[in-house]
Amino acid sequence: MFPFHLLTGAVSRAGRFDFPCQPLFDKMAAIGQFEDCGMPLIKAFRGLRPASGRAEDVAAPPYDVLNADEARRRATGRPWSFLHISRPEIDLAPGTDPYTDEVYSKGKENFQHMIEAGVLVHDEQECFYLYRLTMGAHTQTGIVAVANVAEYDKNRIRKHEFTRPDKEGDRVRQIDSLNAQTGPVFVTYKHLADIDTLVTALTKAEPEMDITADDGVRHCLWVVRDGRVISTITETFNAMDCMYIADGHHRSAAASRVAARRHEQGAPGDSYDYFLTVIFPDDQMHILDYNRVVKDLNGLSKEVFLQKVQQAFDVRESDEPVKPGGNGEFGMYLQGQWYRLAIHGDRIPQDPVKSLDVSLLADNLIDPVLGISDPRRDKRIDFVGGIRGLDGLVQRVDSGEMVLAFSLFPTSMAQLMAVADAGEVMPPKSTWFEPKLADGLVSHVLDGLPEGRMTAD
Repeated sequence: MFPFHLLTGAVSRAGRFDFPCQPLFDKMAAIGQFEDCGMPLIKAFRGLRPASGRAEDVAAPPYDVLNADEARRRATGRPWSFLHISRPEIDLAPGTDPYTDEVYSKGKENFQHMIEAGVLVHDEQECFYLYRLTMGAHTQTGIVAVANVAEYDKNRIRKHEFTRPDKEGDRVRQIDSLNAQTGPVFVTYKHLADIDTLVTALTKAEPEMDITADDGVRHCLWVVRDGRVISTITETFNAMDCMYIADGHHRSAAASRVAARRHEQGAPGDSYDYFLTVIFPDDQMHILDYNRVVKDLNGLSKEVFLQKVQQAFDVRESDEPVKPGGNGEFGMYLQGQWYRLAIHGDRIPQDPVKSLDVSLLADNLIDPVLGISDPRRDKRIDFVGGIRGLDGLVQRVDSGEMVLAFSLFPTSMAQLMAVADAGEVMPPKSTWFEPKLADGLVSHVLDGLPEGRMTAD
């Protein structure tokens, strides 16, 4: 492997190094250090992305964080917003079923229109891209790449959530209609100092894209075109035991289904053997709490409910909103009063899934006391991302919409990886990652490209 501590040269805007150690690089190439590794874990690809100066017009929140009305409002006056592709029902009559053929056809039409208009352009060569997200004091930098579907199928790219067939089917139809993967899968790996050093060197150059979204999150993109650096990144990741899906289980499962079907059909090329990802080191990931709100007390009075809660938790009233300070601690808001709950130690099992705070709350309170055994389908419970803060919980209860709220300590990356390594799955709504990846900044077009202007200037 290349000794990254020798990367002391300057980096050009084009993503190429000027190495003081060029002879060593040439020697490594001569002995096959950068030989073709066949079907690697990840690879570079020809990204489809906004033309110069168009990124701010195109960038949009992920398709699944907005409902149709919110997406329609966000896209008003923004004809090139990627929401016209990711949520094309906004260009049809209000109330249109988002899973009808008309919606997928409209997305394809909008996608091809943006290509033909030169708003989205295709890079001429296969590249990696470095994608930096900055939210307040938090910064994380990932590598945009396409990952091997076969390695996903073998669980080398590990999962931690169940998927729903209906949501998988929606993403399959979206990929097929566009002939492209436009929503990146959020992936993480156990951080490596070598990769950190390389990314730090590459991002000393000016980014080719630098925008700040209306939520205040800054998005920067660098393009890595140098073949030697691409080979180094490819080989380094290919030597890894595994990577982990943080968010995007339905998108990755859909990509696998598309690949299987296209193999059966004898489709040309092999681009469908890979799926779009942004890959971050685990020590840069930012997981927030994923909290719960409940509509009723399951027919119990407040007094009886609290008595039942005390069977598994120490319960203390709090004069302040409760933001848990560690695992096994929970906040509870009921009738204008906050409570601090601490799980009894003998209730914590030695199991990577059952010991998660979301499991402890479900198994010791939400199911046995409130009678909610299937939080995926039960309409009495809802989930609130930690980005909304404790005020978001109070508002849901004080408005009368909900009766009860719980605040949780965030699931850790170590816990996520332990569950995935064990081949297990987490309960629903266990992790909330921030900041979110933007849609539209880099897409992966599959073989059989749409007609239109496809090559970047």
